[in-house]
Amino acid sequence: MEEGVRGNEGGSGTAPQGAGAGERTPEAGGSEPDGRQADPGGSGQGKLLSPERRGRCVVHVRQRLGVSERYACRVLGQPRTTQRRIKKVRGDEAALRTDVVRLASRFGRYGYRQITNLLRIEGWQVNHKRVERIWRQEGLKVPRRQPKRGRLWLNDGSCIRLRPLHKNHVWSYDFVSTRSHDGRPLKLLTVLDEHTRQCLAIKVARTMKGHEVVEVLTDLFVRHGPPEHLRSDNGPEFTAKLVRRWLARVGVQTLFIQPGSPWENGYNESFNGKLRNEFLNGEIFFTLHEAVVLIEQWRRLYNTVRPHGAYGGLPPAPETTKPAPWFLRMPQLLGPPGPQSLT
Repeated sequence: MEEGVRGNEGGSGTAPQGAGAGERTPEAGGSEPDGRQADPGGSGQGKLLSPERRGRCVVHVRQRLGVSERYACRVLGQPRTTQRRIKKVRGDEAALRTDVVRLASRFGRYGYRQITNLLRIEGWQVNHKRVERIWRQEGLKVPRRQPKRGRLWLNDGSCIRLRPLHKNHVWSYDFVSTRSHDGRPLKLLTVLDEHTRQCLAIKVARTMKGHEVVEVLTDLFVRHGPPEHLRSDNGPEFTAKLVRRWLARVGVQTLFIQPGSPWENGYNESFNGKLRNEFLNGEIFFTLHEAVVLIEQWRRLYNTVRPHGAYGGLPPAPETTKPAPWFLRMPQLLGPPGPQSLT
């Protein structure tokens, strides 16, 4: 009986005391420092991915261990030419960094690509990668974007999602709701030319009926000419008999989207989202008159200054070929800069 027990001691019963067939010994299991690890002590600092970080590690190893630069670079995987390269700082780096922080502080919902477009409008000849590097070094960030909506056009080219082909082809209008500081409601009627992306008007009032919608459209038709189509949802202000009768009289065809399908009015919904995200969420309106003035100033900024992706980073309706830089530096347009872009 004792022999049988002793016989198992040299077989499978000895596995807990040593390494199995598919295991490595403790000496081969990684207890020795490895040059490919960020920290041989295992502090969890991560891998050495950037050349700057490898360079600092080479200097640290040489100071602590007294090894040569050639040996430290070979162990850490750093090319010696990269280690010896002297970083050049451009003469305009400080001025560019100041302008990036200034624009990011004022336009709190813009990312580094929109900031790059604004810098180019101001006269900077800068690549978006350089702006992104400064953006990351300064710790600037924008909250995560909303998920994308569905497609705007149907495959059969239906009239509900008629695509604008030229100026005054399709206009769209919709309401945006907010409140003043005393809790009273504010109703904003936004009118957009879908082809030029230009915001034609933002009417601000406490309440708005069908005849007031007709007054706003009449003023726009006189200034810009009537459009061929007018897209909207099925709100009572838009489907009122007074509004529909008047539009038919002036020869404007109405395009009503399907109920519960705001993505069919995608251009105006996108504009309303920018209006709320970039302006309304950061403003407090104490009076109706103050709301009218500030919203009109933002509408002018949107048309003449704000870069738009459909025009390659240019505004949809600039006042000149190249907007003057002083317009971007006017603090009264949007009030004091908000802290939501800075960390």
